[in-house]
Amino acid sequence: GGFNLDRALEIDPKFMEPEYPFEWSGVYELNTGTYEWVMGEGPDPVMGAALLPLADTGLSAKEATLMDAVLTFSEDEQTVQAGEMLHFGKGQHNQLVLNKTGETVFNFVIQQPGHYMLFTEHHPDEFDAHLCGTDAVLAPFETREYKPDHEHDEEVTSVGISLPGDFHLEKLNGWLSQLLRTQGQDIFRMKGVLSVRGWDERFVFQGVHMLFDGRPDRLWGSDRRHNKMIIIGRSLERAALEEGFRACLVS
Repeated sequence: GGFNLDRALEIDPKFMEPEYPFEWSGVYELNTGTYEWVMGEGPDPVMGAALLPLADTGLSAKEATLMDAVLTFSEDEQTVQAGEMLHFGKGQHNQLVLNKTGETVFNFVIQQPGHYMLFTEHHPDEFDAHLCGTDAVLAPFETREYKPDHEHDEEVTSVGISLPGDFHLEKLNGWLSQLLRTQGQDIFRMKGVLSVRGWDERFVFQGVHMLFDGRPDRLWGSDRRHNKMIIIGRSLERAALEEGFRACLVS
């Protein structure tokens, strides 16, 4: 019976493709050192960007980093002018300000060699943008393009919420079902990883409109327990969502 998410995804792989606040990401392998993100003139005077570490190049690590990127893009922007350092890591939402003419260069330093994902609000091609190492232009070894938010439909937003604590499962289920009953039409997608009181496993859930699927996932193990949830939809009220979410924590 019921709604089977895996089956829905088999029929239509884009079923769960939400609208993201960025249009492009590239995976780079970076060594210790200083790098430059070089941008030419483009259609906009500013561009949002986030640079996040990637645990490994497996799909689940990329999905986790993608979720971090949505959360990061829902944070306040930090303005970065030409020649300034890019803010690096989770929660660091850069707003790159371009020179009126010619190229604009932004710097960042990598202290830990490894894989990194760069997320940009617009496609780098629109600005002839590229990443430079000490002596060469670096090509990402993997890129992905995303369905951008409908800019003309200002109401479509993504709300990312992270909170410490453990959830009371019954309260959480009650609140989520009420949320979907009342706002399901406007919720295009939601997903989350939550810590539930009394559970050694992570609770993962995803929903599309009024359909919902939640289940225990792998053990928390030595990972710090945490709660992260993303809701993408129309006319979302962050404060009300956060308050509803918070009310389900074990007090």
